Amino acid sequence: MRMPSISSLYGRIFATFWFTMLLVLIIVLSIQHFDPRKMTVIPEERYQQLLQTRDNIQNRFAQLSNVYLIAQKLRRESRDRPKRDDRHEHDKHPQPAERADFFITTPDGQLIAPEERRSMKEQALRNFVTNIDDSGIPQQRLYGQFLIAGPLPIQFAKQNYQLYIGINSRRPPSFLLQLFDHPIQLLLVTMLVSTPLLLWLAWALSQPARRLEQAARRVARGELNIDPSLERGSAEFRQAGASFNKMVEAVNQMISRQQRLLSDISHELRSPLTRLGMASSLAKRKQGSSPELERIETETQRLETMISHLLELSRMQVDSHQKREKQPLQSLWEALLDDAQYEAEQTGKSLTFSNIPDRNILCYPPLLISALENTVRNAIYYSRSSVNVDMKDNRNLLTVTVEDDGSGVPEDERESIFRPFYRVSTARDPHSGGTGLGLAITESAIQQHNGRIHAHSSDLGGLKIVIELPLI
Repeated sequence: MRMPSISSLYGRIFATFWFTMLLVLIIVLSIQHFDPRKMTVIPEERYQQLLQTRDNIQNRFAQLSNVYLIAQKLRRESRDRPKRDDRHEHDKHPQPAERADFFITTPDGQLIAPEERRSMKEQALRNFVTNIDDSGIPQQRLYGQFLIAGPLPIQFAKQNYQLYIGINSRRPPSFLLQLFDHPIQLLLVTMLVSTPLLLWLAWALSQPARRLEQAARRVARGELNIDPSLERGSAEFRQAGASFNKMVEAVNQMISRQQRLLSDISHELRSPLTRLGMASSLAKRKQGSSPELERIETETQRLETMISHLLELSRMQVDSHQKREKQPLQSLWEALLDDAQYEAEQTGKSLTFSNIPDRNILCYPPLLISALENTVRNAIYYSRSSVNVDMKDNRNLLTVTVEDDGSGVPEDERESIFRPFYRVSTARDPHSGGTGLGLAITESAIQQHNGRIHAHSSDLGGLKIVIELPLI
């Protein structure tokens, strides 16, 4: 399966991450341009209003020749003007002449008729004048709740001066101003803006990987199904998803061909075995019974039993990865254990089993029933008098222990008893029973259900088989 290129994938992640961070940085930097406390050019509409106010002042004091007297009169009018009412406060375009402070300076920026004690407004004006780069371009700047605009060229007594207009505002500071005044709040807002973008980035990048991980887990459980959703997302993950689906399809075809071949071979072997059995029966009828004919008949029956087991194994393995269903443990094994207990009693032996846990398992029922049946019947056959079956669930793991008091299996042969057609040295004579396929079928069934099986020495003196299966 072709996996995404690591360098390409990391490059995409880093590119998206830095793009997101760059976008956040641009937003943060651009916000500063909306700060009214920065020196900005006066909007055209507002500029025309200020020019009209300047013309009104120039016309009103055209007859006075003392500019200091004019400045004092303007100051006095500003102090004596009544407070603005709510209607004026919310006017969209208030008239500056009704609510403004006026300052007159010389062309070089010297304030005319300054107050004996510097006020906050006068200090703001001096700062404003100092920061003007080009006096020919009127600008404005906010100092707290005091907005200064200017300079506007004005004439008194045929002398050139500059007029600055300060506008008071009692409105609360805007949200942006509060952010600029409190860096912690600005940081929090930046985090609020960037966090959803970063979360979306993490989700978008992890979603295809999560789908691929879930598909791999389903395959590990034996669910060999093609998932079209794997072929969505970025180009790298689309390629990986398509390769993964092709792999699953190839595994399905390989398993089907293998099991079909095994089934076909088993079927083909039955025909000569049937003819061999018929020939043996005819020879026995014509010549009478003999040890040789008895041996031929016994071996023919053993071959027939092996082929039957092979056909059963083939049939169950073909269907096991395609027909999984959720089943309670009781419905799988309760009847089986009751029957096994009855059969053990008929042979003079005892079988005891613990309570079956009230849990569910995802399985192909015939295969899992056959796995425990082979293990239990094998224990009954080789035991002397007693067999014990114990089941315990630990979170999402089921442990099944089957013990007998038979002769056991040598330690060096315990791994080999799960091989097909293998029988331990103490049970190799033809009359010992079994074909050596029971535990092989059991191991195959357990592994197909993502479980494990292993053999140990039992405290009862015989063999202990331990089966571990994942639960849901």
